[in-house]
Amino acid sequence: MTVPAQTPVRRPRGTRRASSGPDDTVALARQLHRSALDAATADRHPAAIRQMRRGLALLETPGIDPQARLEVRTRLLNTLAFCLAETGNVDDGLVQLAGVDRELAGLRDEELRAHLSTLVNLNRAALLCRVGRIDEGIAQLDREIERSERRLTAHAGQESVDLLALALSNRGNAHGEVHRHEKAVRDLNRAVELANAHDLPLRAAIAEHALGNAVQRAGDIPAALHHYHEANRAFQELEPGLLLRLRIDQAEAMISVGLADEAGRLLDEVLPELRRQRIGQDVAEAELFRAAAALQDGDLVLARRMARSAQRKLVGRGSPAWAAVAGLIALRVDVLRALESRRPVAEVVVRALELSVELAGLKLLDQAAFALVLAARLEIRRGSPDRGAELLRRVPKSRRITPIDHRMLLRLCRAELALARGNERVALAQAKAGLAELGRMRDRLGGLELVSGTAVHGRELGELAVRLVLEAGDSAADAKRLFTWLERTRAQLYRYDPAESAVDSELGERIADVRRLSRVLLRARLDGLPTAELEGRLKQSQRAATRMGWTSGPWGTPRPVVTPDEVLARLGGRAMVSFAVSDDELVALVLAGERVRMVRLGSAAAVTESARRLHADLNALAPDYLPPLLAEVIAASARREAEKLDRLLLRPLAPMIGSRELVIVPTGALYVVPWGVLPMCANRPTTAAPSATAWVSAIRADREPATGVLLVRGPGLHAAQGEIDRLAGYHGEAKLLGVSEARVNSVLEALDGVELAHIAAHGEHEPENALFSRLELVDGAMFAHEVGRVRRPPHQVVLAACELALNRVRPGDEPLGFAGALLASGARTVIAASSRVGDEPSAAAMADFHRNLAGGASPAVALADAVAVDPLRRPFVCLGSG
Repeated sequence: MTVPAQTPVRRPRGTRRASSGPDDTVALARQLHRSALDAATADRHPAAIRQMRRGLALLETPGIDPQARLEVRTRLLNTLAFCLAETGNVDDGLVQLAGVDRELAGLRDEELRAHLSTLVNLNRAALLCRVGRIDEGIAQLDREIERSERRLTAHAGQESVDLLALALSNRGNAHGEVHRHEKAVRDLNRAVELANAHDLPLRAAIAEHALGNAVQRAGDIPAALHHYHEANRAFQELEPGLLLRLRIDQAEAMISVGLADEAGRLLDEVLPELRRQRIGQDVAEAELFRAAAALQDGDLVLARRMARSAQRKLVGRGSPAWAAVAGLIALRVDVLRALESRRPVAEVVVRALELSVELAGLKLLDQAAFALVLAARLEIRRGSPDRGAELLRRVPKSRRITPIDHRMLLRLCRAELALARGNERVALAQAKAGLAELGRMRDRLGGLELVSGTAVHGRELGELAVRLVLEAGDSAADAKRLFTWLERTRAQLYRYDPAESAVDSELGERIADVRRLSRVLLRARLDGLPTAELEGRLKQSQRAATRMGWTSGPWGTPRPVVTPDEVLARLGGRAMVSFAVSDDELVALVLAGERVRMVRLGSAAAVTESARRLHADLNALAPDYLPPLLAEVIAASARREAEKLDRLLLRPLAPMIGSRELVIVPTGALYVVPWGVLPMCANRPTTAAPSATAWVSAIRADREPATGVLLVRGPGLHAAQGEIDRLAGYHGEAKLLGVSEARVNSVLEALDGVELAHIAAHGEHEPENALFSRLELVDGAMFAHEVGRVRRPPHQVVLAACELALNRVRPGDEPLGFAGALLASGARTVIAASSRVGDEPSAAAMADFHRNLAGGASPAVALADAVAVDPLRRPFVCLGSG
């Protein structure tokens, strides 16, 4: 980020104090300039412009000392030029700065003239960098930094330090823009050190923000998010106006790791204020990144509209580099649409090639290469593989700093070229290499959302590989190959041994704020009060807490993907069914005995629709006191959908699975299916796992030992009044936390290291922000965010609550929710409901389950028997190891 050059205004030496009237006028003009500088630094440019124009008008008052007028006037014009350029055209601002240079020649005080000349040159450099004229800006900054260093040697005052720190920040930011990482970090670290040593906290925070930008462009997203977090904390205290620009850069980082939805929401929050403040460059950049988020999210209409809007603004500002980047996003939309047609038109290829040349001329090398790859992909799809290959040969080798989505597209294009030439082996090798590259990026990330979000970048490569294997045939070898590819592409979040982590004090405070707002919002709803403002504050607080979890180190140590033979060796008498979808074809891989077999099941859309209808019926059937006739109508509908799903999903597999216990790896909408409701799973122990690799990990014997049983009862469960006491009878010396004792901190502390934890409480899945899915305790909500960070998670967790087996399923079959957070954090088995469940059937099901468990049954066996009593009213599933 760039900020206007500023130092305190002082009277030039050798000037006489004028009469009190004119002197007061000059003092007021100085005050207006200070206020305008503060507004400009906070990106409140319209307010700054108004104040500076008032100051300039005041200086026209007769009788003012000419030298005093000239000094204050040049300061005002310098800052005004910067603000006008930010809200309008940069060339206009540069012209006005040239006028300031001419006026400065009239100042007799040489030291003051040199000082003000430096301020003008720093603003000129900032504007040049702002519109992509980086080398010109850096050359200007080099000269001013050299001068500032000499001044600092002669006089290490705060004013000199401030100017040098500003120049270093802007040069470091400029070096970062053109990927000169070492130079950027060196300048910015020095700026931070200088500012901290001389008590300039805002200058230090601005440099910290710029450090985040520099390391983001070097590909180190966790470090970038850490710097942004530190800058965010300082800006909130010192200058909240700077948070708008910070949000744009945070959004860019989110997009790079696949969190397009989160980035989109963040940009939607800041864009109205940016437009109100008329911060031209920031508005355009925010629209550009909003377009990128929409593109990643599949909203092509919004992506194109935002990209074109950004492009128009950037052209108008005289910012050709940024305008070309916006044009590249618009081109990507057109390429996707062209690829959907039978034969993409040549006109789009021509545009891609022309844009590549333009971007290369602007020294945007990664973007130029990306446009070239787009052109090559279109030529391959148009039936011209030789032309596509020729274009790909012109694409330079990927650099360490090349964005991950660029690298994945290049891999995909090479794979498609190999296929066009009939070389499936090379195509699969490209897919394998690309997914491995993506995995190495994922291994460096912290936070469940970041790890799961990255899957979006490998989606097309994974889909291509799966499609190729399916087209090869249905042999045992093909089935094993398909299994391996599915494990490479799905649910990578659950492939880690999580690093030991705890909720730090700041994150804990933020989560406590979310809890408080949740309670206030609930009370407002119950009282019939307006809730829109509270809902907005709650969402902002949730997102702030979520982002804090991203700055930690890697989520954990990656485990290797399991092979089919390793799974077969662990299954024993069980069978595993792994479902997958390619286009609209649903496929099941069955691992049983010593064989892996593939079964094509037909339309995925039909299964998806039936799964959703069953889920809706079970939700409708949940209330404890439905009228009998209504309950029977809903139950009949649910049975029909369960029969249909059974017929589509499991009956074709019956000869292979026999009467074995089942381990099911779902896909997409199948994550909502309570398997015990399906006829073939009646009384059959059935476990759902996010991947075969996750299941093998969950059944390992080398887990940290755990002891004891914890039983927790939350408030408002009348049918469960005696449930906990009854369950305690099955478990000997269980630790009980009744309603009054079931406080969030007490429960989290008690969860650490127990063998079995049972929590009976109202719960709710949060689809937009899965890690704020919650259980309601006496002092408020306990969130998945917190439970997922228990140092030693329980081996078995029973969630006697509604819908907490639900997940938000991201690309790559990355499910994330309350139960998912527990599994990802190391819990072996989680028992939870995949739809709403009434208090009475929940209490009855849990009593049966614990009785069976105490009798020596495994969790999967104990649950199967408990659910079979009344499957439609007991939609619990066994997740994890079983």
